[in-house]
Amino acid sequence: MASLRYNLDLLYELTKKELRVRYQSSMLGYFWSLLNPLAMALVFFLAFKIVLKVNLTDSRWPFALFLIAGLFPWQWFSNSIHSSTNVYVQNASLIRKVAFRRELLPLATVLNDLFHFLVSIPVILGLLLSCGGVPSWNLLYGLPALILAQLLLTYGLALVVSSVNLFFRDLGNLISVLLQMLFYLTPILYDLDKVSRERPAIVPYLKCNPVAPLMDAYRQLLLDGLFRADLFVLAILYGAAALAIGWLIHARLRWKFAEIV
Repeated sequence: MASLRYNLDLLYELTKKELRVRYQSSMLGYFWSLLNPLAMALVFFLAFKIVLKVNLTDSRWPFALFLIAGLFPWQWFSNSIHSSTNVYVQNASLIRKVAFRRELLPLATVLNDLFHFLVSIPVILGLLLSCGGVPSWNLLYGLPALILAQLLLTYGLALVVSSVNLFFRDLGNLISVLLQMLFYLTPILYDLDKVSRERPAIVPYLKCNPVAPLMDAYRQLLLDGLFRADLFVLAILYGAAALAIGWLIHARLRWKFAEIV
């Protein structure tokens, strides 16, 4: 029990440190975490709706709101994976000098970005209200369920990239490229249901993307109040698999961490 309390206290302090370091000497603080997806939504809106006039969704909501509902949860995933890549390298002195559970470092990084996602939810719901929508009571159970699924998936992948990066330092550059590719293979700019109707043959391949069911489930829950149990089950299975694989890889490599860093 004492060990569990020690680890929880340490996790709290590590997460608090991540938040403090991110906004050190920053005047706008966490508002920067809102600015990035809002700016991206503006760019995509101008490119696809104003310039190209492409219809990527059959949603009844404005395209800008449709984008924002997918970009905020994507930002949590993307930022966590990207930051976790170098989390052990950046904390090398701590790893060499202090005995603690190393897996708490990537977890603190993921929880830091989870905090930013949580404070973005009122922004999404506020925009929904401004467009004439009403938040659903399904959010009370659906949102925690999807957050849990994403936490498992993101933390599992964070364990993989943080561990492997110590032995393959080019992984950070590779992760940046892979995240950009994955973004366009994830239903953020487009509607998965629309793809299912118009290009049903490629839908099974899109669902092989572990982030795809999550992003689609978030959007349907936040905007339409629908909790898609089928998407949630797929997301939680991906999350459990990612966590199991990440934990196994981390356990195999962690005994070399202090030597490598």
